[in-house]
Amino acid sequence: MALETHGVPQLELEAVIGFNGHVISGLRVHRDGEYLIYPLGGTVILKRVKDGKQEFLHGHTNNVSCISLSRNGVYIASGQVNFMGFKAMIIIWDYAQRSIYAQLVLHKAKVEALAFSPNSKYLVSLGGQDDGSIVLWNIETKQAICGSPASAQSAGHCLTVQYSNTNDNIFLSAGSGTLRVWELDLTNRKIRPTECQTGKLKRIVKCIEVTEDDQYIFCGTTSGDIMKINLKTGLLSDFGPVKSKYSLGVSVLKMLKSGDLLVGSGSGTFTLCSRTNFKTLKEVQLEKGVTSIALSEDGQQFFVGTETAQMYRFNYQDFKAELISSSHSSAVKDVAISFGTSELFATCSEEDIRLWHIDRPKELLRITVPNMTCNSLDFMVDGHSIISAWNDGKIRVFAPESGRLMLIIDNAHRMGVTAIAGTRDCKRIVSGGGEGQVRVWELKSRGYRLLETMKEHKATVTCIKVKSDDKECVTASSDGACIIWDIVRFASLQMVIANTLFRTVCYHPEEYQIITSGTNRKIIYWDVYDGTAIRELEGSQSGAINGMHITQDGKHFVTGGDDKLVKVWDYMEGVVTHVGIAHGGSITSIKICSNNHTLVSTSADGAILRWRFPHPLEAT
Repeated sequence: MALETHGVPQLELEAVIGFNGHVISGLRVHRDGEYLIYPLGGTVILKRVKDGKQEFLHGHTNNVSCISLSRNGVYIASGQVNFMGFKAMIIIWDYAQRSIYAQLVLHKAKVEALAFSPNSKYLVSLGGQDDGSIVLWNIETKQAICGSPASAQSAGHCLTVQYSNTNDNIFLSAGSGTLRVWELDLTNRKIRPTECQTGKLKRIVKCIEVTEDDQYIFCGTTSGDIMKINLKTGLLSDFGPVKSKYSLGVSVLKMLKSGDLLVGSGSGTFTLCSRTNFKTLKEVQLEKGVTSIALSEDGQQFFVGTETAQMYRFNYQDFKAELISSSHSSAVKDVAISFGTSELFATCSEEDIRLWHIDRPKELLRITVPNMTCNSLDFMVDGHSIISAWNDGKIRVFAPESGRLMLIIDNAHRMGVTAIAGTRDCKRIVSGGGEGQVRVWELKSRGYRLLETMKEHKATVTCIKVKSDDKECVTASSDGACIIWDIVRFASLQMVIANTLFRTVCYHPEEYQIITSGTNRKIIYWDVYDGTAIRELEGSQSGAINGMHITQDGKHFVTGGDDKLVKVWDYMEGVVTHVGIAHGGSITSIKICSNNHTLVSTSADGAILRWRFPHPLEAT
């Protein structure tokens, strides 16, 4: 990756829409109360609570898997996942400078959890399943003091670590059938565990919370109950609730100053429960599982994150949920920017389409079709409708203001609709399917009519672009062919073939050339009239190119793919002018708005990134 980006100017990232809700306790609030801190892909995001302004910490080479803040507010620590056989990095960030303070590398494949000691002298880190070790780091020297296997051989995997509140030499670890109190022996550079005795209770502990005076530890379990253990004796002192257990387990615990507990469950129940008898005092039902609870310094306000990538704000007094951020929680398949105004854009992922305002990363509208997957979408040029392609073989047309379903075309394609585009006159739709057919539909004031089915592709149609005069279109397919069609006479005009699965194709605005790309990582310029390859560029050093888009003046184009890099190219020179490094997952689609101000890219980890496009249109 470093080779490809070396010496090339970096794109300026303007906003990130998204939040990785699957990271347990991934949402934190800084002790200054000004910033929320959370991961998305390989980026750690600092978002100002007051106005939503964002700052970004870049340094990880893969998805961030855990995050922790030091008590004094000086440091943020984040760990990542990596590929099997490779080491996974921990980064300690200097909060004030927004810069890397230290990079710590020992764990294999994944860092599972991190915790700072109360006086911010040490950081304890836990490796994932393939690693299974606990390491204690000295923050001042940036070196490991010692390490140890996290759990006894007879026990299962360790899932979490937590520090004592008063003693830099004591921390705890817990997981499947294991709960240990560790003590640091600094002179001998050793950490020594003591097993806690839970009697006949066999539990998988997902989260730990320690009382302020270090007397007791509370452990949230996958069975949906909470164990209370005496830290001094290591013996179970209480557990509950006995009758109404938390459905789908307790995934996160936080203790208030009063000693009462905030409990988040896998079913989305968020509860305030009494520390004495685990009785529910207040309760709210959220969408899907709660994975994070972050308290403000005064404890009067708290923020809750869920696995559907929603963030909520609560006040202690009224205990009502206020949604402050929402985003896709699974791979974003496609992005479309409305033509002309460039103020709105839409994204699709799994069962929903979401509409966003380009300047404010806030969701305007959500259209959901339960249990279906939207593969592709486009705005009609007049802005009156969004056309979308679905895996149940249907084309659905929605109104962008209300989300109302305006039209549904049943049985549009036998193996799901995989690509879609509308004509400029807004009277026709061209669709492609999993079986390789290309179909042209006429839209009428009441309903639709199938004009023609064109059958030359042998595999899934992946991309469709319509020529500006509405007389031709080009389709890319994973059969290794791109076909230019006459959509007035419904005949193929030209076919270009390459040894690749084509993922994307674009017309140059002057329409005498098309450019293609796909799994062979090559960007190829083709002559529209005779189908010859004019030029071939090395688009990426690793992984397929999944998305491509050209500016309206034809001077630049952008690409994105499995190497997670956004690249801006000079069309004539065939060189990369700028590169964007922030995605943690494969880039799935990419678009430039028509006024050349903004570039939007989406990725497989659910992220939507907005970049400043570096080549504004020249005034004529």
